[in-house]
Amino acid sequence: MFVEAKILNIDVENSFFQTLLEVWQFVILTVDGNAITVGTLTIGLFLFVLGVAFSRSLSHKVTDRLFSKWIHERSSLHSVESLSFYFFLVFFTLFALKIANIPLTIFTVLGGALAIGFGFGSQNIVNNLISGLILMIEKPIKVGDFIDVDGIFGEVQDIGMRSTRIRAFGNRHMIVPNSSFLDKNVLNWTHSDNQVRANVRVGAAYGSDARQIEQLLIESVETCKVHSASKPDPKTMVLFHDFGDDSLIFDVYFWIDLFHLNDMRTMESNLRYAIYSKFKAAGITIAFPQRDVHLDSSEPLRIRIDQSNDPS
Repeated sequence: MFVEAKILNIDVENSFFQTLLEVWQFVILTVDGNAITVGTLTIGLFLFVLGVAFSRSLSHKVTDRLFSKWIHERSSLHSVESLSFYFFLVFFTLFALKIANIPLTIFTVLGGALAIGFGFGSQNIVNNLISGLILMIEKPIKVGDFIDVDGIFGEVQDIGMRSTRIRAFGNRHMIVPNSSFLDKNVLNWTHSDNQVRANVRVGAAYGSDARQIEQLLIESVETCKVHSASKPDPKTMVLFHDFGDDSLIFDVYFWIDLFHLNDMRTMESNLRYAIYSKFKAAGITIAFPQRDVHLDSSEPLRIRIDQSNDPS
């Protein structure tokens, strides 16, 4: 009885492995006389996944150990790392196809079969891929740049082949298609260097000494030390902007070094604190909306007392 059970167990195991072997050798399609089986396709996918991991690791190591000796700009290193990643990825993909005995003509067959379904949908993807290559080569924007996109100010964190990731204030992340940077107007605050000119607007009450206000604004900037000492002309500039409805409006322009996302807001806030303190010490009122009421005194004012609610 024991022998019969053991023989039955061996038959079941043989049947299982036979079925598994048949599935492994099942032919999905034949291209140029080469049979693409479940086994070859599985091996190819496994090698492709390993190729992606190796490509990412190799591109980082090559960029860090080789190109970092000659390239010191972070955005350039990022572009080199991205391009080397895709180079290694193509190499490992071809290697995986060769090991798995999958001919390259399979893409022609599959491409012809799927061209109608994916032809129109892939136009946008191809457009973003090409735009990503242009961004890496021409560098209108770079990793670390501070840009304005659709009215949102943020720092470029990553430029991929299809999209670019931007971190805005409040740790918000925007994913922008690469083609948008070539089709739309984009304001790059730090394209050439990290020195930008910012301004703060303030209104003083009518009757204030305009020249005194100019001097106080310049002193406020010097107190905050917001201007860049390395700028050829870091001179602070105060402009009398306009005669407003309720105030005399002044703009003070100054240079700052922009290295972090909140640098500009912090500098502007510190400057406003300084301006408020100096204006208060000098007795200058920061204007607020006012309305004047004029009474016609050409004739005596008529006053009427309403006693309709008098309980008596």
